[in-house]
Amino acid sequence: MNVVLYLFLAFTLIPVIELAVIIEVGKRAGTPLTIFLLIVSGLIGSLLAKYQGLRALQTFQSDLAAGRVPEYGVLDALLILCGGALLLAPGFLTDIFGFLCLIPWSRRGFKRFLRWRLEKWIAQGHVTLIR
Repeated sequence: MNVVLYLFLAFTLIPVIELAVIIEVGKRAGTPLTIFLLIVSGLIGSLLAKYQGLRALQTFQSDLAAGRVPEYGVLDALLILCGGALLLAPGFLTDIFGFLCLIPWSRRGFKRFLRWRLEKWIAQGHVTLIR
């Protein structure tokens, strides 16, 4: 897909959808509960991001100390960073995807997909490795 389309989706369409979901939840659950849920999900997400980030760093360091290439440590760190960023954005949909990036069992699927995608891009010549 075109980069412009990705940027359009990220900065226009997703916030509009998030706003619609927040308004609908506010109508059904009430404004105070909606605000409470958004704040609590942000707090829990930030704590989970911190915990998972430290855990990924420890795994990365232990792989290096053991002489192993920490390939999944890099992907873990990337997904944890993305999950934390998604949890900073107010909204229920971004929170769901943010939490999925932070939970180890769901992160495994994302890591497999990212590795497959990166290998495909490298094989197609879209990514050049620096040596």
